[in-house]
Amino acid sequence: MNIFANRLRERASELGIPHAEAARRSGLSERRYSHYVSGIREPNLATLVRIAGALQTTPNELLGVGDQKDKTARSLLVDRLNSAAQGLSDDDLEGVVLQTEALAGQARNKDRRTKRAS
Repeated sequence: MNIFANRLRERASELGIPHAEAARRSGLSERRYSHYVSGIREPNLATLVRIAGALQTTPNELLGVGDQKDKTARSLLVDRLNSAAQGLSDDDLEGVVLQTEALAGQARNKDRRTKRAS
């Protein structure tokens, strides 16, 4: 099950989270999760689904089943943003959303000014 162990490590790295955080989000002990990451053990189906949900992916992607879509740099950044948001309180998340909306508004206004100047 080396593919699964490799995919676990890759996905946590893509999200910018340590294995301890991935274990916590999956509702697993660090020791149990480390057995999966090292390839010592394989999860049952219910645990696989929990891990996939915590890592914002699918069981198929973790198992290497089917075509794997190439992730763009942008989609990886969006995945990291979503992953980080899971650890925020509702108040902190609202602050992040407001900041993100402000940045998006600035970008739209800049695009409009650039189009008018052309």
